[in-house]
Amino acid sequence: MGRIHYHYVALSIVILILLAFASADKSILQSKQIETRGIYGSPEPFWKKDLRLDQLGVNAIFLHSGSINEAMMKRAKSEGLKVYAEFATLNGKNYVETHPEAWAIDKNGKRVEAATWFMGVCPTEPGFRQYRFNELRTLLRKFPIDGVWMDYLHWHAQFEDSEPILPETCFCESCISRFESSTGIKVPEGSTHEKAEWILSTNDGAWRSWRCSVIAGWVRDFKHIIKEERPGALLGVYHCPWDDDDFNGARRRTLGLDYDSLRGIVDVFSPMVYHGRMGKSPEWVKENIEWFSRRLEIRPGAFPKIWPIIQCYNDPKTISADEFEKVLRYGTTAQATGVMMFTSNAVAEDDQKIAAMKRVYNNWINNK
Repeated sequence: MGRIHYHYVALSIVILILLAFASADKSILQSKQIETRGIYGSPEPFWKKDLRLDQLGVNAIFLHSGSINEAMMKRAKSEGLKVYAEFATLNGKNYVETHPEAWAIDKNGKRVEAATWFMGVCPTEPGFRQYRFNELRTLLRKFPIDGVWMDYLHWHAQFEDSEPILPETCFCESCISRFESSTGIKVPEGSTHEKAEWILSTNDGAWRSWRCSVIAGWVRDFKHIIKEERPGALLGVYHCPWDDDDFNGARRRTLGLDYDSLRGIVDVFSPMVYHGRMGKSPEWVKENIEWFSRRLEIRPGAFPKIWPIIQCYNDPKTISADEFEKVLRYGTTAQATGVMMFTSNAVAEDDQKIAAMKRVYNNWINNK
């Protein structure tokens, strides 16, 4: 009888411990605050339907910097919304055509072709750099925005499709010269093709690291300008969501995105987890954010933060309201504390998607 009593007591203790852990886990989940409930794109499609975004649970707008105007800012602030400007950083469309010196050069010495719809630019070309920095200062001085999200932050390529376009760039005189001065490596004389082949065959590691430093330099320069012009505004990044091994490590190797060099500069990472576009399941969004939270060793309540952007628009497949709601919730898994969807119009044109967004966002508000 004593032995039975002993086992009963031991079992009771184990059960109490498990219940305590379960209660703690539940408390942690309940205490996690989803601080940013966003939309990406103009708020006009909602306003034209006489909808207030704050009543839909939205508290942040992310939209292209060229779409911001005084009237929009005034109404957004009246609804208690933060406004973040998406800034097309290394998109050279409409620039390289009139400034050919900024055209990215491939390993064969040819000008790169547009990658489906994206036209990259040489990230080291001095004229383009100054052009973008001036645009950023003008934007920050003109509107009281709450932050800037760098978009197209990568060397010329395209990653938003299931079959990405990943050329080797840029081997213009500016890039090779800066690679030499930065690394101390002297590239032998020859044609552009010969120089490119020599770099890739003998100094590939140094070349990849240098390219990552160029991208990190852009982020660092943007952070400096934001601190000068609008202290307190956030610096975010829309970026490729690939892990370290996807496509033979192409996120770092080809795009030039090195998380280890960016995490100390960026305030908010917004992985572009477009599951439909990339031929993935909705569950991939959850898995990706969980991996990313571990990879960056994100600490609750500290910077950098994770606010993913998930897919809502119907291309190349239809995203149902149920699927949209699922990936919206998956977007705030692990250490993510915010989310937005691409695009606002794709939600506004579908009453069921509006209802799904309102349900999810207001639920988060009520569970603070």
